[in-house]
Amino acid sequence: MKFSRVLAVCLAVVAVLALALAAPAHAQSKPAQANQPRVYLLRGLANIFSLGMDDLATKLRARGIEASVHSYVDLETLTRYAVEQASMGKRRPSPVIIIGHSLGADAAVTMGNRVSAAGVPVPLVVTFDPVTAMTASSKIGKVVNYYQAGGSGKAVSGPRVENIDLTGSGALSHFNIDKAAELHNRVIGMIQRPTRPRAVAAKPVPKPVSAPADSAAAPVAPVATPAAAPSATPATTPASVPAIPAPAAATQSGAVAPVGGTETASAPSAVPTAPAGTGTSN
Repeated sequence: MKFSRVLAVCLAVVAVLALALAAPAHAQSKPAQANQPRVYLLRGLANIFSLGMDDLATKLRARGIEASVHSYVDLETLTRYAVEQASMGKRRPSPVIIIGHSLGADAAVTMGNRVSAAGVPVPLVVTFDPVTAMTASSKIGKVVNYYQAGGSGKAVSGPRVENIDLTGSGALSHFNIDKAAELHNRVIGMIQRPTRPRAVAAKPVPKPVSAPADSAAAPVAPVATPAAAPSATPATTPASVPAIPAPAAATQSGAVAPVGGTETASAPSAVPTAPAGTGTSN
């Protein structure tokens, strides 16, 4: 009886600990999900000429980015839906990204203006060849407009707009600019916003140990001095005159051997040197 009670208490303690450990992990996953952007793509006329939006949405979903495709005529209802979804059950609204082609590009700018005015962050709007001269709100983080000034496309105005004129870009036209694979890759890169690699601190290079001087490395043989020749006259050199140092002994090859203790070898200092240091679809 006593054993069963002890076992029950132990199981209860284990269950409480398991719940306590699982709760923080669950709580930490929510902010990460809330910060993920939601992408809305808008097709143009008749909802059939902008199938590049479908292709781009498929590429985004394959990378784990939530994306959906809509008709430009759904602008009103889609704007309300985007604001509600971005704010539902969240302390801070999640960001909304809008992409459109042709009439869908016009609607993308309008939708971006309205969603950002509602307090929902709109970090990016991308337009493919809009057919109306639109003005983007300063509340939108950035607007990138791929267009062809020589065709149906129009530039977008606004303080944070980048207009990229693709008039001379090969076979691009209003009907296939939204399908260009290179432009898709650029847009995906802007949405993913890859993090820059952090600089790794270089490890300190140890200083080389200085080589010992020749005089300390090996003993130097005493310098042989020639025997003094007998002088016919007695030495008269006064004691105050300093003696002249004896010449170095010559080797058999004729080279003069260095006098010990005068030559030192300095090791070269090892200094490390730094290495020298997108397009389109409809």
